[in-house]
Parts: sequence; structure tokens; C-alpha cells
Amino acid sequence: MAVNITHDPPPTAGGRRGGPVIVTEDTELLDDLLRLCAAAGATPEVHHSLPAVSGASAGGTGGGTSGHLGGWEAAPLVIVGDDAARRVRGAVRRRGVVLVGRDQDDSGVWRRAVEIGADHVLMLPDGEQWLVDRIADVTEGVGRPALTVGVIGGRGGAGASTLACALAVTSAREGIRSLLVDADPLGGGLDVLLGGETADGLRWPAFAASRGRVGGGALEESLPELHALRVLSWDRGDCVAVPAQAVRAVLAAARRRGGTVVVDLPRRIDDGVAEVLAQLDVGLLVVPAELRAVAAAGRVATAVGMVLRDLRVAVRGPYASGLDDREVARLLGLPLAGEVPVESGLLRAAESRRPPGTSARGPLARFCREFWDRALVETGGAV
Repeated sequence: MAVNITHDPPPTAGGRRGGPVIVTEDTELLDDLLRLCAAAGATPEVHHSLPAVSGASAGGTGGGTSGHLGGWEAAPLVIVGDDAARRVRGAVRRRGVVLVGRDQDDSGVWRRAVEIGADHVLMLPDGEQWLVDRIADVTEGVGRPALTVGVIGGRGGAGASTLACALAVTSAREGIRSLLVDADPLGGGLDVLLGGETADGLRWPAFAASRGRVGGGALEESLPELHALRVLSWDRGDCVAVPAQAVRAVLAAARRRGGTVVVDLPRRIDDGVAEVLAQLDVGLLVVPAELRAVAAAGRVATAVGMVLRDLRVAVRGPYASGLDDREVARLLGLPLAGEVPVESGLLRAAESRRPPGTSARGPLARFCREFWDRALVETGGAV
């Protein structure tokens, strides 16, 4: 059980992050806390009583962070065992203090939490996953999450994969940390579209057993790097599905790294796709300007809209008689993201293994730049 009182740890000097500080003399509790830190990829400082402000290790039995990052005031997170609460009562008040106990029936824990200015009261073992997530967050230095955009075709062959690649390539070209995620196992592989099917790195099947927390930095470093962006695609094996909890863990890790995440979505909505939709900031429904395509897109929009609140239509020409981009958006009842331009050299670029959006002066890259510019304004700042 984890109960929130207040939250947010202070940033350390220079924006650097160390591991958490643990204050306890309870050896059994310490063993559990060290295990949870290891699961979060963090190396804590351990103290029996209030650590020095300078982060010196006097009174401590562990280390791993440099002295200037340690100490009660500078650590990104302080975990206080209930046994040590009285010993830290005189400490300077700060955010990011968690009081950890085991006795669910001890009402005095709340009084002790107030006395030390704790943000959270946590009871083990119920709160273990929450604490692992919190430790990993502060260790990774989590800031603004990635602006996450999903692209889905209103019908087969609408050009959703092309647009997804172009959005990611354009973002990377602007110097933004960018990740392209292929959520369609039957789509042929975005690494192929990017000309990198033989590139070293992990593909989706390697993450099928992922549960709980996946480290954002470890995820990024494990993926193929193509055209200055990271790509999570499918291999050429028989695996065509990843459990929903693994999808949730992987995408959450990707978002924690910041920058942009672009997801190429299939038109069927299964549990894994629903997990992706739940983490999207914006969805783009790519619809050719044809009546049959609009009719098919309406069914896709209904299914997607049950999970994703911000779904917009991106219309691709040429236009059928009586249709234009605004009319397509009106028929679907969706806001218009714009007209996706037809780029005449795209087929030749594919044959030469140049990904969509490579030409910075091309109409497709221009569309993508304008989309990102608008999205950044709408989300309230730079990624």
C-alpha cells in the first residue's frame, strides 16, 4: 500500500542524479530495500541514522554515489525505515522522503510520517512495485515524458507506415531523441522500410517476457539505431504477438526517456494495441480521400476512440469527386491534422533504401515539421 501525501524530489545540482539514500537499522527491511533498488537499477547509500548533508559515508554501510550527490538534502529520494523515524526527526524538511514500514495495523506510522515530513507512507510487501518504479524514476532523472504519437491507417494501404517513419525521421533530424515503434507484427517491419533489417539490436520478441519495470536507458541502448533514431520493430521469426503487460512496460520505458515516440499501429485493436493507445498523446488516422476509405476509417475511428481521446484525421490525396480534406474530416467527425502530401520520388527513395521524410525540403518532411511544431505548442513546450 502506498499513500501519497505530497510528492516530487528536488533536482540535484547540475541536474545530475544519484541513487537513493536508505536510513534503517532493520536488517530484514534493509535486505528488502536493497533488493528493490537492484530491481530498479539503482545503487543506494545506506545509513543507520541521519546522514551528513555533505553525503559523507559516516554511519553508513554502503555507497556507490559520489559524496556530493549523497546526504539527506541532495539525494533524489530518501527511504526511511519506520525503525529510524525518530532518529531523523530533526532533519531539514525536503521533498522525496518515503517512510517504509511493515505493520499495516500501526496507526502511529502516520504521526511519524508527519514528524519527519515524509511525502509517502509505504507498507511492504504491498507497495514493492510502487517503490521500484519510484526508485527507477529518480535514478533515471525522469523529466517531461516523450510526446507520443500513434499513426493508424483508415484502411489497408493508406500510408500509415510511411507517415510514421517520416514523422520519426523528421523529429530525429531536428536533434530530438526519437523512437519509432512498430506495433503491427503483420506489417512487414519498419526496419525494412528504413533499410535496416540487418542492423544489430533487439526486436519485439526479445521483450515478450518483460514485466513491471523496464529501464528506459537500457531499452534505448538495446535497439537498432537507424537514421539517428532508435527503432523497435519485429524480427523475421514466427512471433506475432507480445503480451499486453510487456507492451505496457516497454512503451512506458520509452516515454520516460523524453523526446518523441512514434508508433505505427495496426487496424485491429487487441489488448496490446489498447495498451499503446492508452499511452498516446495524439493519434493520426490516415485516410485516402475516397468514399470507401472514409467508410472503413469510420469503423476504425470508433474502435480507437473508445481508448484514445485525441484522434485526428490526416487526409491523403488524390481526391475523389466531391471530397477534400475538410469534407473527409467532417464526415468522420474528427479534427483535421492536415493533408498528407504525395511525394513523387518516394517509390524511388524506397528502392534506394532511403526512408520516407529523408529529403528535408520535400513536401512530406514539411508536413511532418509543421505537425511537430503545432504539437509542441499544444503540449506546452519543447520535448
